Amino acid sequence: MTLPALIASDVDGTLLADDETISARTRAAIHAAVAGGTRFILATGRPPRWVAPVVDQLGFAPTSVCANGAVLYDPATDRVLAAHTLSVEVLAELAALATRVIPGAGLAVERIGVRAHDAATPNFVSAPGYEHAWLNPDHTEVSLADLLSAPAIKLLIRKPGARSAEMAAALGAYPEFAGDITYSTDNGLIEVVPPGISKATGIAAVIRPLGLLAEDVLAFGDMPNDVPMLRQSGHGVAMGNAHAEAVAAADEVTTANNDDGLARVLERWWL
Repeated sequence: MTLPALIASDVDGTLLADDETISARTRAAIHAAVAGGTRFILATGRPPRWVAPVVDQLGFAPTSVCANGAVLYDPATDRVLAAHTLSVEVLAELAALATRVIPGAGLAVERIGVRAHDAATPNFVSAPGYEHAWLNPDHTEVSLADLLSAPAIKLLIRKPGARSAEMAAALGAYPEFAGDITYSTDNGLIEVVPPGISKATGIAAVIRPLGLLAEDVLAFGDMPNDVPMLRQSGHGVAMGNAHAEAVAAADEVTTANNDDGLARVLERWWL
């Protein structure tokens, strides 16, 4: 690949090491690329409100494709630039089918306001019985009816002890399931965004006004939710710790996130 015009990086398992830090080497490589005139953006499954700790470590606030492409976010101003949501009607249909096909599954949704940190909008809302896949969730528990009463950027379906890949395959067998299914952990959690939305569409929304093409993008990722952007980009790089689906979609495999895999690729151009 010639000098990339834009670098798009996943966050967890890619930019961050397993201890959720950005190494000095990786940070230096990113800063060198930006100083050389290449743009850098985040492309993550995280909601906007979870971008701040990443930005703090980076030392600058790049445009961020969040919620697997459903939200375009500017962390410098804490503004949501664009959002795609699942309507109340679609959420109800998805919830009914998900709980029928995956008995025992719990449901939660991610909502969005004008700002990522909008106290007037409870962002993560879960129904009774939903068991979280991470520690210390910042959530509000409501009835199932309330959960489905407002549009959401993402529906989360959780079944502890299950495999995310098997859950995704089970729902994917139903063509009437009106959402795009993906996952960033194989720990019994799948995420559903509006049809046609992915990190790839989010990146496309960023580069279009810049006059850039997908072939100008260098993308890094490690999980199935990164597959669309790895395939679409001019050069897709899977981490050494990547899921097999991400590896298959990539043009190259670098070393693991704990071994500065992202930096090792960037250093070809910026030393």
